[in-house]
Amino acid sequence: MIKLGILDFDTSHVLEFTKRLNSTSIAQNQWVEGAQIVLGCPGESKIAPERIPGYVEEMKKLNVPLVDKPEEMIGKVDGMLIESQEGTPHYERAKPFMEAGIPCYIDKPFTCGVEHARKIIELAEKKKLPLFSSSSLRYAPELVQFVANDKHGKIHGALAYGPAPENERNPGLFHYGIHAVEILYALMGPGCDTVTCSYDKQTEVVTGHWKDGRVASVRGIRSGQSTYGAVAFADKGVMAVPIGTAFIYRELLKKIVEMFTTGKSPLDPAITLEIVGFIESARASAMNHGTAQKVLA
Repeated sequence: MIKLGILDFDTSHVLEFTKRLNSTSIAQNQWVEGAQIVLGCPGESKIAPERIPGYVEEMKKLNVPLVDKPEEMIGKVDGMLIESQEGTPHYERAKPFMEAGIPCYIDKPFTCGVEHARKIIELAEKKKLPLFSSSSLRYAPELVQFVANDKHGKIHGALAYGPAPENERNPGLFHYGIHAVEILYALMGPGCDTVTCSYDKQTEVVTGHWKDGRVASVRGIRSGQSTYGAVAFADKGVMAVPIGTAFIYRELLKKIVEMFTTGKSPLDPAITLEIVGFIESARASAMNHGTAQKVLA
């Protein structure tokens, strides 16, 4: 059994991941085998510090031993889940574990900028460690099934949508908008060259131009009814891709366990880097009245 540590208790993912991996306090059809959370560290948070005390109590109820300092987990775990809701601290939070040879899953957003994203990826390469970061929406069963089904033919473009509330510590689409960006990349694949962003407090629409000539957009929803989904423009038609959230944590955790088991990331870190660049460049476009920006990567 793979022993995992979990760091920074400012997100519900701490509880939801632990319940599924440790097969407790949740329906059996949500369980994921192969790894267990054996240690936790509440850590710190600037984005939602008020959440930590409540999650500490819930983790105690799940019988997870807790330590005061992250470094106390080194030597006691086979892998780490870096869970801070804020992307900016992820490099500093993951660095001590990676330097100690411990592979990490880093929750979304991977980082809030390409500079830190490159540093994490370079450190993983230097230490020859697998590295994985993804929104759970990428592995929603409906989306995975659609992408795997080649009956629709080539996808020439797409519109992905999802809630995108703003938070100054995860600017632009780095907060919840990253879910819709992951949906778009699951459909389109990497290779976006430039982006333009039409920004308003009520919504944010980012249009990407891919190097092969395809065009696709993300709509971040900030008013009205909000749900996840996409429309794909393919050889065989224009197809709606509704996406549910009932099993997204389970499916993501299967991929996380796969990484720790095989030593290989289920998603090329170069794609994660491009996603960070897509969002960072979209933010730059929004701040420059929609001017096209080269995607940083």
